[in-house]
Formats: sequence, C-alpha cells, structure tokens
Amino acid sequence: MRRWRPRRPRLPRTRAGQRGLVQAVVAVCVLALLPATWMHVVTGDRLHTTADVPRTEVAVVFGAGLWDGEPSPYLARRLDAAAELYRAGRIEVVLVTGDNSREDYDEPDAMRTYLVRHGVPGTRIVSDHAGFDTWDSCVRAKKIFGVDRAVLISQGFHIRRAVALCQEAGVASYGVGVDDKHDATWYYGGVREILAAGKAALDAVFEPDPRFLGPEEPGVARALDADG
Repeated sequence: MRRWRPRRPRLPRTRAGQRGLVQAVVAVCVLALLPATWMHVVTGDRLHTTADVPRTEVAVVFGAGLWDGEPSPYLARRLDAAAELYRAGRIEVVLVTGDNSREDYDEPDAMRTYLVRHGVPGTRIVSDHAGFDTWDSCVRAKKIFGVDRAVLISQGFHIRRAVALCQEAGVASYGVGVDDKHDATWYYGGVREILAAGKAALDAVFEPDPRFLGPEEPGVARALDADG
C-alpha cells in the first residue's frame, strides 16, 4: 500500500508569480503590524515612570497570575509600583482587577492582601473580580467603578495595549511600565503582545461588552472619601 505524503507547496516559477507572492507577503506583514502601530500612536506621550507620572486619584493594577495563591513575581512588581506611588502621594486609591472565575483562584483578593502588607490601607483598595482580560478591565473601570482618569500599571510589554484600550473605553490613562529582567517569560510576553495587538484593535473597533458587566459599584468613590 502506497503511503500518502503531503505535497509540498510549489513556489511560482514566473517573475510575475514571484512578484505577486512577494507583494502578498508584504501585505500580510503590513496588516499584522498595523495594530501595533496604532497602539504606539495612541500611547505616544502617555508612558511614564513612578517618578514622573502625573498625580492621579486612581491607579489600576492588572492581574498577572498567582503562584500557590500568592502574586506571581511579575504581578508582585506591578503591586510594588502601586504601593510606591501611594506612599509618594501620587495616587489615592488602587483598583486591582483580575480573574476570580473559580472559587479557588482569586487574583484581586491576593493583590489586596499583598498591597496591605506593603503599606496601602485596605480602605484605599478596591477589587474588580471580573477583570478577565485587559478590555474587560478597562470597560469595567469606566462603566462599573466610574473611573474617568487613571494611572495604569503593568509590565513594559503590556502597558501600551492597556493604555490604548482604556483610552478607547473612555478612561484618560497614563501608563507605568515596571522594569523586569528579560528572561524567557518576558520574551514570551513580548511575542504574545504582537498577537494580542490584533485582538485589541478589534476590541477598540467593535467595543464588545465584557464577559460580565453587572451593576455599578461605588467602591472607588467611597475609597476616595476614606480617611486612609
């Protein structure tokens, strides 16, 4: 019995065919880079450090995974930056947003606990338990928690997407990209962002509802009124 083997694609042999193939490849590359270009244009002057970010009432920290119930090293560095901004008086309230889709996995609660251990009063921390992705977190910050302006905190490879999406969701945003060693996880995150940029562009164009929206919550307004 003859074994079937997949046929290898044949490259065009004519100059016209080869030129058409090159043009098609270039067109695909351009389309793939358009979302990333859009993010760089939108976020051009909105990225800062913890030392020079404008004073803003609210900071938003995006979830980045838990290890044995504790914030992952990447998430811990985001939270460290938020605690630093709070101690410096550059923010007043921290909105922690992350995944709590399972009873045994609660990113916002772990983030809250970490911040309290590092000097941020519990009355100044608000939890969003339905921040399943960046777009959901941005929309919920605006529509559920009433945030109009915020400092966003994430890793450098993610912060442009976060700022671009929150801007589209109606939250005037500044981004703080925390430093991290360029290990395998960092490079993976950078590559993943190239693909995620496409989804971000679609979210910005079609503005889908979050996976869970729910009623408005006064948590941020109450935290701003708290004595600290």
